[in-house]
Amino acid sequence: MIKKALFPAAGYGTRFLPATKSVPKEMLPVVNKPLIHYGIMECMNAGINEIGFVTGRNKRAIEDYLDFSPELEEKIKDSSKAKLLHETNEMINRCTFTYVRQKEMLGLGHAVLTGEPLIGNNPFAVVLADDLCEGNVLTQMVKLYNKFKCTIIAIEEVPKNEVNKYGVISGKEIEDGIYMVDDMVEKPDIEKAPSNFAIIGRYILTPDIFELLRQTKPGKGGEIQLTDALLKQAKEGMVIAYKFKGKRFDCGSVKGFIEATNFFYEKEK
Repeated sequence: MIKKALFPAAGYGTRFLPATKSVPKEMLPVVNKPLIHYGIMECMNAGINEIGFVTGRNKRAIEDYLDFSPELEEKIKDSSKAKLLHETNEMINRCTFTYVRQKEMLGLGHAVLTGEPLIGNNPFAVVLADDLCEGNVLTQMVKLYNKFKCTIIAIEEVPKNEVNKYGVISGKEIEDGIYMVDDMVEKPDIEKAPSNFAIIGRYILTPDIFELLRQTKPGKGGEIQLTDALLKQAKEGMVIAYKFKGKRFDCGSVKGFIEATNFFYEKEK
């Protein structure tokens, strides 16, 4: 059973400067909820209640958000606004939150490895909060993990001219929308990409990934790439790529963030 999730949240969020100079990217609000809120709700819907964060400097707002605020709650307790905190308080009551700091920004693979003390020898989900997903993607992936008992990565088709922004996989389709991975490349040149199946920010990883990350040398951009460790895992064992059902918004970009805001505003109004 998947009970743990890791949120890498130490990045600088430079595409959203100047806002992210003081506000963590994960705390940017889509309508009236920060990105991290949507990711945690997705975890809870998948039965995952042990949430770990890999953070960095200027990320204290995440911890404050996931804690009670007695003064605020006292102030609004008899007003109609009290219900606005119901979902957040449910998170606090149902989940445990733990934190570790990434001392250097050395890539997603390094961030995941930094989170090892929070995970231990357990399979776990990884959620990148700026990939905001609608459709309970993690719930779908947990079901696949229970079937295949191996690493599962979420993929979607992207325009060919955008493959250089993602990790990209190739593989054999073994069931509808389910692929046995045989190759993956981090941010390939467009003409060298093995496909247009891009990895998005949802993973279920088996704990042997930590040792593979320790063995992984810096790759694209001089960073320790999770993609490189996953490729080794695929060649030595098995990695499944899943073309998920639902919608994903790239909230790491201003365009995707605005699209998500409009979508969730229409959905929730």
